[in-house]
Amino acid sequence: MAEFERTRLRQREPLTPDGYEQLVKAQLALRDRAFQGRIVLRGAELQWQQTRMGRLGFYINRAADTGSALQQWLVFQHDIRTHSGKHRHQGGLAIFVLEGEGHTEVDGERIDWAAGDLILLPIKPNGVEHQHFNRHADRPCKWIAFIYMPLQDETGFYLEQQEDAPEFR
Repeated sequence: MAEFERTRLRQREPLTPDGYEQLVKAQLALRDRAFQGRIVLRGAELQWQQTRMGRLGFYINRAADTGSALQQWLVFQHDIRTHSGKHRHQGGLAIFVLEGEGHTEVDGERIDWAAGDLILLPIKPNGVEHQHFNRHADRPCKWIAFIYMPLQDETGFYLEQQEDAPEFR
């Protein structure tokens, strides 16, 4: 039997990823994130920021990766000194009051709440205008918001800032 040597003259061109391959890659990345991402996000590690809405600390924010096992949620804590800014966006989210008491004005209607309460902003045409108030400015008032962003994406999420929090400069 004769021996022969094969010589490769050129490398195969890399395949251009099509839409399906990009989808598979994205799904694998989400799966890997679920397996390898952080599953405990410590409140003591929050990076607090003074924003137009007030003082916020983000646990999960898909716009700024926090290394969590989940990516598609927006979860943040809000420390309300006197009152938040006022804005309008689509509802379909939950806010759990951690401490303090106050009220939220939703489309002009006042809704009182206290620690342990759950505030649900409704899904409505043109979104909901809302602003949060601390009943006692000399006492802490904090809540945490849970927003599933794919739902927001499908309902045409937008954010329209109408008034800044008093602490924002």
